Amino acid sequence: MKLSGPALLLLLSVPCLASVSIRSTTLPNGTVGTAYSATVQASGGCTPYKWAISAGALPAGITATPSANSKSLKLSGTPTTAESSSFNVEVTGCGGRASQASYTVEIQDNGNGTGNYSVDLSWQASTSNDVAGYNVYRSPDASTWVKINSSLIALTDYSDSTIAENTTYYYAATAVDTSGNESAKTAPVMVNIP
Repeated sequence: MKLSGPALLLLLSVPCLASVSIRSTTLPNGTVGTAYSATVQASGGCTPYKWAISAGALPAGITATPSANSKSLKLSGTPTTAESSSFNVEVTGCGGRASQASYTVEIQDNGNGTGNYSVDLSWQASTSNDVAGYNVYRSPDASTWVKINSSLIALTDYSDSTIAENTTYYYAATAVDTSGNESAKTAPVMVNIP
């Protein structure tokens, strides 16, 4: 009987050549002195992604931080100057393919909460017996939420005057009990500011 030799197995590693693309088409505007939060999301290609501001500059007071899984870039901070900022965001997949998107963000000076518009919110009271108060959350995309009240709200209404013109906001409220436990958020409500 003839002994056969080992078979040679050749493995070829091919870099991922799929395209990566930025899915976020716009970013919300902001106001001086009010917390800002927005997310630029990408998909396709292979991770980890590398993010960069490839042209222009973010508004003063805003920083960019990649998410833990690198699939998004979070813009956050408190704007310090009323300005119009134009900038490009670039994402590069692990295979070297890149995508770029251009954004313009208007940071408006609303006179410390006395701007042209305000959003008046109201909600139904919680049926729990031990409610200490309520929190109100705002989001540019119904997924990245920022609490906008500094202390618990005793009543079931709230007025938000720290908003920017030409921007879409989402709002939700929660109830907090006397032990500090917080309920789930209400269904988001969308508001378009002209």
